[in-house]
Amino acid sequence: MPLSAELAAWLRLSLTQGLGGESFRKLLSSFGGPETVLSASRSSLASVINGKLADAIIEGKLYGDLTSAERWLGDADNHVLTLADAEYPQALLQTPDPPPLIYVKGRVELLNRAAFAVVGSRNATAQGKTTAESFSRVLSDAGLTIISGLALGIDAAAHRGALEGTGSTIAIIGTGLDKVYPARNRELAHVIAEKGAIISEFPLGTRPLAANFPRRNRIISGMARGCLIVEAALSSGSLITARIANELGKDVFAIPGSIHSTLSKGCHALIKQGAKLVDDAADILDELRLPVPAGARVTTDSRPSSHPLLTHLGYDPCDIDTLAGRAGLPVHEVSAALTQLELEGTVALLSGGLWQRTS
Repeated sequence: MPLSAELAAWLRLSLTQGLGGESFRKLLSSFGGPETVLSASRSSLASVINGKLADAIIEGKLYGDLTSAERWLGDADNHVLTLADAEYPQALLQTPDPPPLIYVKGRVELLNRAAFAVVGSRNATAQGKTTAESFSRVLSDAGLTIISGLALGIDAAAHRGALEGTGSTIAIIGTGLDKVYPARNRELAHVIAEKGAIISEFPLGTRPLAANFPRRNRIISGMARGCLIVEAALSSGSLITARIANELGKDVFAIPGSIHSTLSKGCHALIKQGAKLVDDAADILDELRLPVPAGARVTTDSRPSSHPLLTHLGYDPCDIDTLAGRAGLPVHEVSAALTQLELEGTVALLSGGLWQRTS
């Protein structure tokens, strides 16, 4: 189906070289709509935006053509929503920098349901991924749509947990919707597109540029009622999501961890700055005034084990020689026990030959 004149104008203006969201919105405020903007004189445009951008609009300098968008929109599951559409996420309209239009693949009706963000490190521990998945499942069962960024580690675990619950999930990505990044999450992305939704403000064909990912974090924060950070180093991009959420007046939650773990440093910093410490999904639901689903497993310790070796392992990463010394056992016996515990999902082998509890 050919693009309507109105949608074609929105897309054409969004693809104009150098035209960002702020200038786009200034033009809408002054002229009323993209079609009027595109028919305006250079002098009229230059009275609102700088002359270089006015020239780009007049000369039709675009990042791409409309053919790919028209072809992509031929799929019934694909949508482009603009600031003028009722289906556009209303929560984003309350933020300082809402994207003028977004590309959506999947269930548009999810975009205006109560949502909650769960994010964290790409290099997450097995314990962190288990925690993100279990928390997201409970929050999903409580009726929240879980929002995350489709990254490896905590984000992927959050999406999977949400899909296991009765709610669903939305992935906000930093590429065009015709690309999946990282490629290892391709299968997960297909499931999300079928059962949830994937959103991007970036045009089709946009590659995974580093500068795009901090920008997508403002959409994650903007659409969510609150934000949970599961694991994060001090340099983690998930702290950007938390900072923006805090600036927007949203609740920020963080799960504490070992003082020796770099992946706990970011969470501990957030807690020092006022984020709410949580070790149970019920803590979040109480703050949001939502009921805890009956029979939900909501704590960070969902698979307790009584194996005596775990007492010596504790919750900090530890090498096998140190663990053998603590337990007073031969290394080969400790190795055999760790292998069994790994098969049970109670411990995980980290990089550098370190072992850590996952429950």
